[in-house]
Amino acid sequence: MTDAAPARRLRILHVFRAPLGGLFRHVQDLARGQVARGHEVGIFCDSTTGGARADEVFAELGPQLALGVTRVPMSRYPSFTDARAQASATSTRARLAPDIVHAHGSKGGVYARLPALVTPKRAYVTAYTPHGGSFNYKPGSIEHKVYMAVERLLERATDMFLFESAFIAGRFEAHIGHMPATDHRIVLNGISEAEFEPIDHAQAGYDLVYLGELRSAKGVDTLIEALSLLRKRDGLTPRMLIVGSGPDEAELRRMTVQQGVDGQCVFEPPGPIRKALSQARIMVIPSRAESLPYVILEAAAAAQPLISTDVGGIKEIYGPAHRGRLIPPDDPVILADAILSMLATPQAQRLVQAADLAEHVRQNFALDAMIDGVLAAYADAMAARGR
Repeated sequence: MTDAAPARRLRILHVFRAPLGGLFRHVQDLARGQVARGHEVGIFCDSTTGGARADEVFAELGPQLALGVTRVPMSRYPSFTDARAQASATSTRARLAPDIVHAHGSKGGVYARLPALVTPKRAYVTAYTPHGGSFNYKPGSIEHKVYMAVERLLERATDMFLFESAFIAGRFEAHIGHMPATDHRIVLNGISEAEFEPIDHAQAGYDLVYLGELRSAKGVDTLIEALSLLRKRDGLTPRMLIVGSGPDEAELRRMTVQQGVDGQCVFEPPGPIRKALSQARIMVIPSRAESLPYVILEAAAAAQPLISTDVGGIKEIYGPAHRGRLIPPDDPVILADAILSMLATPQAQRLVQAADLAEHVRQNFALDAMIDGVLAAYADAMAARGR
């Protein structure tokens, strides 16, 4: 393997579905870093998700992308729209003639790699970052087995696998039955030095904050149950800010009423993470499944006191010194106890613990290392294809 990024200017097309969450943050960071290093970059993604926040990002980022932003309708699950989106992805690639097609997530992996499957002598390199995706979707189910069969098929069309955590690399090996036969490596997600500025909680009006998508995998229902338990069992009524959007929002709002905690909970749409963190003293992530979540990387870097479940690659973020604080998912009693304990801990002690975790993140999850690691992987993949 080489340790250097490609010496010449590359044309790089990032292909993914939803401009939401950590995957979108990852693509943004890569795109900006690659542009800053002199490469020509483009994006191909869904036009029906992301809302106003995605529109704002593309308005700012788009003018920097020499290959532009192409958005077409895509569905989360397999549907008839896939054929149209696949045709558009193929024609976009042909028009832009990229050197690198970098797929992100399961749907992006299909759109970017399916044409490559039937063109073994293609002039471009395919890279793939799973971001969890189908590897985390209902393991053991019929759907999961079908998705893994697709992943096995598309492995032959992939020049470089880029796992953003050791956890997802392990999921690949467990569910596919082997590590990729083609080149592969772990390039950890990274964040910028500016994000290590500690959060100021002087104006915090909430005790707890949740940030993320509002869907079952994120476990927000468990958090609401824990709040109800704290009220009934301990007489505590901590105020909680819930920041996010997703398919379960209406049901979660109803659940706060049913559990009698609606007066403690305020829902807000997605927005800048540091603004949300400054409004609450403790962040809670009750997820049932994750890959290597940016929301925890960002909060940890900003020295935000955290409560999190032990799922996905979160223990990689916490490191040996802190992973013992992680709790099992899907257990409102354990989560309520963790919240009770954190609320009882003096703020100064919470902040010392948070600052120690921030230093671990600084040492292991640098943005420049991520960008340069991805570019070095491209260089190796291109060399292997004789380019």
